[in-house]
Amino acid sequence: MAVSREQGEAVRQALAEAGVLDGSHRIVVDEDTIYLPITDKAGVPEEYADSVTTRELPEQEPQRTPADLLGYDPTYERLGDIVILDEDDLDRAREIANAVVDSDIPVRTVLNRASKIRGELRVRDWEVLVSPDDIGAPNPYSSPTETVHREYGYEFLLDVDEVYFSPRLATERHRVLENVDSGEHVFDMFAGVGPYAIPAADRGAVVVACDLNERAIDYLRENARRNGVSDRITAIHGDVREVADDWEGWAERIFMNLPHSAGEFLETAVALAGEECLLHYYDIQHEDDPFGPGLQAIREAAGEEYDVRVETEHVVRSYAPHELNVCLDVRLSER
Repeated sequence: MAVSREQGEAVRQALAEAGVLDGSHRIVVDEDTIYLPITDKAGVPEEYADSVTTRELPEQEPQRTPADLLGYDPTYERLGDIVILDEDDLDRAREIANAVVDSDIPVRTVLNRASKIRGELRVRDWEVLVSPDDIGAPNPYSSPTETVHREYGYEFLLDVDEVYFSPRLATERHRVLENVDSGEHVFDMFAGVGPYAIPAADRGAVVVACDLNERAIDYLRENARRNGVSDRITAIHGDVREVADDWEGWAERIFMNLPHSAGEFLETAVALAGEECLLHYYDIQHEDDPFGPGLQAIREAAGEEYDVRVETEHVVRSYAPHELNVCLDVRLSER
């Protein structure tokens, strides 16, 4: 099937989730079009059915995977040229790390999570299982934990030892960002290295991006430069509650991606909101009532000042047993 380069990653993931992405043939890029091989036309998600076409694609040369070398399928995550493990057994972690290096996966560093996310800056400890020096890999970055992650045509320089970033949220970010309009006033309350702010600015929005982590803001400014949107982003280091007075009533769209504690910042979000404002509120709740507590908190913060209308209730992913990471897309309309 043929799609634009901008759609390529989203469609690839959708085809993979539907089980119809053909791994035996290569994906081909021809100018602004990406051709994705499929195994079954009938299994293509309905929203992409019109993109199915006919074209010969070269066969994919088989690659050695870590599973081929280990005899079992290990769990790992890729972020740029870093591979991330989450193994309690250090011997097993080292075994997987060695298999990753010996496989055909392009890798510079292999890390194992050594702590949970902690503190206001949402960082964690890492154990470096394989460094660039260990395998003689070129290291153009300042540390083994720094890399460039590419997502939907954008690139983000970041250091996982200094900032929070989750590649698992790529599809969710794309879902909300594709509706951003040129000229919109967008406020990202917990911006990180810019995975919401930079695509929003690229779509023509005027963006204010705030984060408590000074290093994240440093990376955000660099990433804005890399992606050619520096002129449309105001990056602010600080607590958004202390910044909000300067932007009161300004925002037409607000991102609140701090799911464990976004509720503590709802009064600030309401202060930032203009006459009409779309709020993307991320939350983690029990599967029995994943949206109710968040909606109640938003209504309480809005008080008599705004009408509150839910536009979308969206499950982002399973977070833990019986807990869901969800997003409420809520429109605030001044009364």
